[in-house]
Amino acid sequence: MGPTDDVTPPAAAGVLALGDGVEVRRIGLGGGRLMGCPDDASAATLLQRALDLGVNLIDTADLYGRGRSETRIAQALRPYPGGLVIATKGGFVAGPDGPVPDGSPAHLRAACEASLRRLGQETIDLYFLHTPDPAVPLAESLGELATLRTEGKIRLVGLSNVSAEQLAQATSVLPVAAVQNPYNVRLRRRFGPDPVLAACERIGIPFMAYTPLAAGRLAQVDEAARRVAARHDATPGQVALAWLLGQSDMTLPIPGTTSVHHLEQNLAAEKLQLGAEDLAELERR
Repeated sequence: MGPTDDVTPPAAAGVLALGDGVEVRRIGLGGGRLMGCPDDASAATLLQRALDLGVNLIDTADLYGRGRSETRIAQALRPYPGGLVIATKGGFVAGPDGPVPDGSPAHLRAACEASLRRLGQETIDLYFLHTPDPAVPLAESLGELATLRTEGKIRLVGLSNVSAEQLAQATSVLPVAAVQNPYNVRLRRRFGPDPVLAACERIGIPFMAYTPLAAGRLAQVDEAARRVAARHDATPGQVALAWLLGQSDMTLPIPGTTSVHHLEQNLAAEKLQLGAEDLAELERR
């Protein structure tokens, strides 16, 4: 396959259900890189092209650009087309040495309401607790998200940066629509099968993999990915995404990019089928 040949998703790529009748394509767009676009116009071009190519899940967070990622999405895409799911996150505050968790109910409510204003929405489609806060009981943080859901400010609740144990605890408090954790073939080589992915499979919810290309390193320097890519007339990044899609029916990678060309390459990975030899080579430690 060529790197950008026909990015229309094949029927085999399928969709994943988030709950409440919401379905999304197996590859989404991560919004963390939107702040790398040089201006609002280039960010809008990227976002519009993503929609043109059938992307219907865009992931962002109030942490990205201190809200500017959310603002860029609203400027580019409002009024939002039907079927588009915008996921955002709250649970961090800026600290002197970087982001600091804040899962207090007061902060989560304020963060959610600020995201609603920036996105220009009355209800956030999918709202993630960005990270558990060691200083706040998880049930307390989730209780506030459940309240916001009851109030209609959140449609679906997700969890990010959680363990399998924390996921199990959360599901006893409220319905969890998806989990978003880092995962890629390099992490698989280092740590083996992911227990959170296995838990998502048991529950039947999507596992949204962020850093699916290891912040670009898989595409740049991973020799195994390069060798497999050469056999398939593909790119190393496409190989990394195809590997993720093949790990489970529940995986949903959300690569970010500032380039329309790379966006097209990423989506074309849905058509790349890796064989047993490819998988063995990619996962060999």
